[in-house]
Amino acid sequence: MFEKFYKIIFPILNFIPPEVAHGLAIKFFSNFKKKSDSDDSILNSNVCNLNFPNPIGIAAGFDKNAVAYQGLIALGFGFVEIGTVTINPQSGNKKPRVFRLAQDKAIINRLGFNNIGAEKVLENIERNDKKNSSRLVGVNLGKNLDSKKPINDYVELLKIFNKKANYLTLNISSPNTPGLRDLEKKDNLEILVKKVSSYRRKNSIKTPVFLKIDPDLSKKELGDVADIILSSTIDGVIISNTSVKRSNDLINKNSNEKGGLSGLPIKEKSNILLKNFYILTNGKIPLIGVGGISNGKDVYERILNGASLVQLYTSLIYQGPTVINRIKQELIYFLKKDNYKNVNQAIGKSHK
Repeated sequence: MFEKFYKIIFPILNFIPPEVAHGLAIKFFSNFKKKSDSDDSILNSNVCNLNFPNPIGIAAGFDKNAVAYQGLIALGFGFVEIGTVTINPQSGNKKPRVFRLAQDKAIINRLGFNNIGAEKVLENIERNDKKNSSRLVGVNLGKNLDSKKPINDYVELLKIFNKKANYLTLNISSPNTPGLRDLEKKDNLEILVKKVSSYRRKNSIKTPVFLKIDPDLSKKELGDVADIILSSTIDGVIISNTSVKRSNDLINKNSNEKGGLSGLPIKEKSNILLKNFYILTNGKIPLIGVGGISNGKDVYERILNGASLVQLYTSLIYQGPTVINRIKQELIYFLKKDNYKNVNQAIGKSHK
C-alpha cells in the first residue's frame, strides 16, 4: 500500500518546494497510526545499555519539534532522533534554505536550527510519552544563534531533557549556525565535555550523551576529538553531520548553494571518517554512522567498519517510506550470509 501511494505522490512532491514538501511529510507522519511490526531478533542490539529493536534510526533534522516521531517509529525505524532543539524558539535562516540535488541524490540545507524551543518540544514528548516504548527516542541539542554562553546552552538543555530522552546528542557540527563548529576545536571541546560531565556526575544523570561531529575535520582534528572522547564520559559519537565541501562531480545547478550537503556525495567521506575514528578509539566508543546510507549494503559496510548504529535521512526523501523495511531485509540477508547470529557480532569486523 505504501509503495503504491508513494509512487503516485512522489512525482507531485518533486514540483513542490522542498520545505513545503517536508511540512506535508511531517503532517502525514504525525497522523500515521500503525502497530509496529516486531523485528527479526538478528537485528536486536544493545548500545549504551539501551535495547534497540533494530540498528537503523532517522537522523535529527526531520522531526525537529517532536510531532511526528511516533509515526516514524511505526514505519519501522529502531530509533528516532528529534531536533535540533535550542533553549529558545528560533525561526532559522531566510528562505529558501533547502535545495534538492536530485541527479546527485543529495540535499543542501541551511535551515539554521529552526524549532519551537525546548519548553514546547518537551511538552510534545510528554504528550507522546510511553507510546511505542520498545522504540527509542533521542534529542539532538544545539545552541541558539544569539547565545552569549553556548556551552551553558548544552548544560541547560541536558537538564531539561535528560529524563524524557533515551539519549542526548550534543550537536556542535552543523555548518548553518555561525561559530558552532568552533566548539569542535580542542580547547573548546575540552571545556564543553568537562562541563557536561561535571553536571551529569553531580546530578547522577545516567542518560547516554553522544557527540555529533562533522565530516570536514582534518586528520589532526579528528585525532584531537578522539583523545578527548577517550578521556571523557561521552558515551558515543555520531559520524557525521553535513558537509560544506563540494565535489566537482556534482551535477545539479543547486550544488553551489551555501549550507550543509547530505546524501550520496558524502557517503564515502563519512564512511572513511567512521572507519578512522574506530581505529583511533580502538573500538572502545560506540559509533553511529550517518551520511549517504540508502540500502542494506551501505548499512552493513558501516557496521563492519565500526558502527553500532546507523541513521539516514536523505534516502527517505528520494526513496520514500518503504526504504526502511527494504534496508532491514537486505541487512538481514547480509548478516545471515556471513553466518552472524546477531548484528552486534559484525561491528568492526573489517578491522579484524
